[in-house]
Amino acid sequence: MEMSMYSALFGALSAETRLNLSANNLANVNTTGYKRDRVSFEDTFMRYAHDYHFDPRENIREKELLPRSDLIAKPRLAEQRIDFSQGALQVTGNPLDMAIQGPGFFSVTAEGGTYYTRNGAFHRSAEGLLVNDQNNPVMGAGGPIQLPEGRNVTVDGSGAVYVDGAQAGQLSIVTVQNPDAMEKYGANLYRPQEGATLQMGVLEEGKTQVAQGYLEKPNVDVVEEMVSMIETQRTFEAYQKVLTGSNELDTKAIRMGTDKA
Repeated sequence: MEMSMYSALFGALSAETRLNLSANNLANVNTTGYKRDRVSFEDTFMRYAHDYHFDPRENIREKELLPRSDLIAKPRLAEQRIDFSQGALQVTGNPLDMAIQGPGFFSVTAEGGTYYTRNGAFHRSAEGLLVNDQNNPVMGAGGPIQLPEGRNVTVDGSGAVYVDGAQAGQLSIVTVQNPDAMEKYGANLYRPQEGATLQMGVLEEGKTQVAQGYLEKPNVDVVEEMVSMIETQRTFEAYQKVLTGSNELDTKAIRMGTDKA
């Protein structure tokens, strides 16, 4: 089998991964606080056996005894990452809608564990708890935030929650120094990857602010993702043609060898 067959195969698989990610990003273009997925590539070099031999010539004017080194660069998918860049803030006017401007995550409890999110679409549950749109309690400095009945709910930039002027709680907003160790989980939540430990940092004063009455839109650029999908689709089709051509060449070579035999 020719090397072109393998190169086209891995190229098509890489294009398929890119296409799936772009499709998923576009599907979440209206998901509050969603962060897009991105992939990166790196060159994998292939060496021939003679590349590992040193040139035995004692004089640079002597004739070369071995052919020059040949390196073939084959781009491969290197990693898939979550882009945690800031999304635009959208005004809602709902006092229980909150958005984080700057680094940081809201903390919620779900399935007995702590998870993190940028989705600040909160509401008051029947039990009086501040919960997210999946009815998971939002964590405060001392546990879940209890909202007493009142008419006026205000939240300042530091995340302090007041009901009719009396403080009801303090939002637990955390910063993660190694966000690459996080993975997506369920409905727009994040958790540490298996075997990874999140390194929590201290909020820098003035760098992270809570905006009441706003929601963070996803950081997905629709035009960019559409262009990426078109480009990836055409790349995939090109790899398909290479696969078909390589297969035809192999078939022709086998038939010629059979006829000669």
